Amino acid sequence: MIPAAVHPARSTVQSFIDVRSRSTGFCAPLETEDYVPQVASFASPPKWHLAHTTWFFEEMVLKKHLPDYQEFDSDFSFLFNSYYQSVGKRADRARRGDMTRPTVDRVKAYRIHVDQQMQLLLEQSSKSLEELVVLGLNHEQQHQELMISDLKYAFFQNPLFPVYADDADLTAQYNPPVDQPWVGMDEGIYEIGHRGDGFCFDNELGRHKVYLHQFSIANKLVTNGEYLEFLEVGGYDQFQYWLDEGWSWVQQEEASHPLYWKKQNDTWYQYTLAGLKPLDLDAILCHVSYYEANAFAHWKGLRLPTEFEWEAASAQFKWGDRWEWCESAYLPYPGFEIAPGALGEYNGKFMVNQMVLRGASSATSPGHSRSTYRNFFHPYFRWQFSGIRLVQ
Repeated sequence: MIPAAVHPARSTVQSFIDVRSRSTGFCAPLETEDYVPQVASFASPPKWHLAHTTWFFEEMVLKKHLPDYQEFDSDFSFLFNSYYQSVGKRADRARRGDMTRPTVDRVKAYRIHVDQQMQLLLEQSSKSLEELVVLGLNHEQQHQELMISDLKYAFFQNPLFPVYADDADLTAQYNPPVDQPWVGMDEGIYEIGHRGDGFCFDNELGRHKVYLHQFSIANKLVTNGEYLEFLEVGGYDQFQYWLDEGWSWVQQEEASHPLYWKKQNDTWYQYTLAGLKPLDLDAILCHVSYYEANAFAHWKGLRLPTEFEWEAASAQFKWGDRWEWCESAYLPYPGFEIAPGALGEYNGKFMVNQMVLRGASSATSPGHSRSTYRNFFHPYFRWQFSGIRLVQ
């Protein structure tokens, strides 16, 4: 089962223990063979996630702040660096699953070694160090969600459709009853971006004003049943609903339905981490690309919200069950500056050819969501727990 929530108000030491334990707790149902395979370049194996999140604390924290720290293995910086050019060379991202060594047990020993040293360091913590550790914990929470989505994608390639855990469906969320289907927002100037003393990523900073025209945003997310109507009228066969790149993607991928949907004997099923299940028409749609979201909105005669519309209206509707595609390219806010050193590679260099998603999802770690959070992916990705909210 997916481990319980991490309490966001606990001390840094306790938060460190909780977050780190949640990663290993997620892996508890896995067999050793599940830790290694990499079925796509974008989906890393559980072993790599466990090691990389540990590497972050070793490389970014312990080596710089704990005197006389002895690194666990000199090869690990090469093996488990992800994309930090300033740290040094890295193993090929697409071949992370080829590394049968180090073993799973050695990676677990690596985590124990780093955790012990981190707890020693945190006993003499300063404010600046705590801020760096909190960043590392949020980084690990991002990877916890990736571990879930990557494992699901790997299991889906198995014709046996393995069950991770009976209580790990993560697609069985439903829209709450609402009095009005649309939330009306007045024309005017709204403030966007993070404020306050709580944690945020640097791409949320630079609170600024935006002018929005009057709009109405849906009080609920699109359901499986609603999206099935798009399929049944031939939505994937009619180019006029699709952006040009989206239509090319449909043809290249031979896409005809959302990821994890499967039709058997004229009945639609959906693969979940709890196994293959009949498609629940009332459940909220999951695992669609930006291209699919945009095409569905076009078919409905509506559109997706911009990220600014979404944030301005977010207090008026329930969110958090799906990452919600926005009609906004991932770009810097006014005054954004890339930080010096390795930490400056965290967000800024990815601000090209990606679309923003807002909210959170059923796979997001507890305590890791806020209305200003700016997630981002290339428009063709759909292995994340993404959905659709419409605007008129």
